[in-house]
Amino acid sequence: MKMDKNTELRLIKMSDVEPTKVEWLWYPYIPYGKVTIIQGDPGEGKTTLILNLAALLSKGEKLPESNEKSEPINIIYQTAEDGLSDTVKPRLIAANADDDKITVIDESKIELSLTDERLEQAIIETKAKLVILDPLQAYIGANVDMHRANEIRPVMKHLAEVAQRQQCAVVLIGHLNKAIGMKSSYRGLGSIDIPASARSVLLVGRIKDNPTIRVMAQIKSSLAPEGEPIAFELNKETGFRFIGKYDISIDDLLNGVATTSKLEQAEKLLRDMLSDGSAIKQKQLQQQAKIRNISERTLNEAKKNVGVKSFRSNNEWYWKLSKE
Repeated sequence: MKMDKNTELRLIKMSDVEPTKVEWLWYPYIPYGKVTIIQGDPGEGKTTLILNLAALLSKGEKLPESNEKSEPINIIYQTAEDGLSDTVKPRLIAANADDDKITVIDESKIELSLTDERLEQAIIETKAKLVILDPLQAYIGANVDMHRANEIRPVMKHLAEVAQRQQCAVVLIGHLNKAIGMKSSYRGLGSIDIPASARSVLLVGRIKDNPTIRVMAQIKSSLAPEGEPIAFELNKETGFRFIGKYDISIDDLLNGVATTSKLEQAEKLLRDMLSDGSAIKQKQLQQQAKIRNISERTLNEAKKNVGVKSFRSNNEWYWKLSKE
């Protein structure tokens, strides 16, 4: 049987493949040259989070829980839900972004899609290192059913190839479906092939008993160990601020279980045990934390937050609340 030239058998020996190192925009959450998905229910703060990350990147500032500082980068931000002048621009101003580093592809005449040639052209022209498409379902394409694997696979493959060719991080913002109780990997809108094609999938949700606190947790990480959840505050009065690492399970965050974080539990433990001004052995406090499944790292974070000082006496370490 004669084969078409495009389907001729080609074999690749792994001995001929040169290993390459993965570069990171934000380790281990957002890799360069790959697709990342950030998903969550509407109103949970996904867009606010990514715009604040973009603001830091536009100025070359460090990202949360990262020691890496780099040069400012160019960013392409596409949104089908928010107005540029009345919503996006004010958010960028509030985040102190360098908006000269942030570009939008004009969709006034023709709407953009994931397979649109203009997307790669814009990356090349602007030298963008980050592309954000918000929300994903608006950019799938008018003739593509995102619930059908055979239709969505080539679209996601094309996008992944663009990201790889240009060594640009592509972040897709997506909503969750309403199937509460299912595994996190099945909660995104559309076919399971969408998150399967991404190298990192992040979930954003709110703490039910403290709704101003939101948490970003990593559901999938194909290129590095999963990162720890990171919390941020979204307050109408004080605005946006990153809080730091936060102990919460994906199930608690995803299924709406009211919970007190391990950090909050650790802070309460220290306040309760040290409230009378006495000094208590560090080992004793660590033992009490262990009983509550509070990690040593979380206990040390709580120590800083509460204002606990440590001192050594008779070869033993003691903790005591600071009077300051």
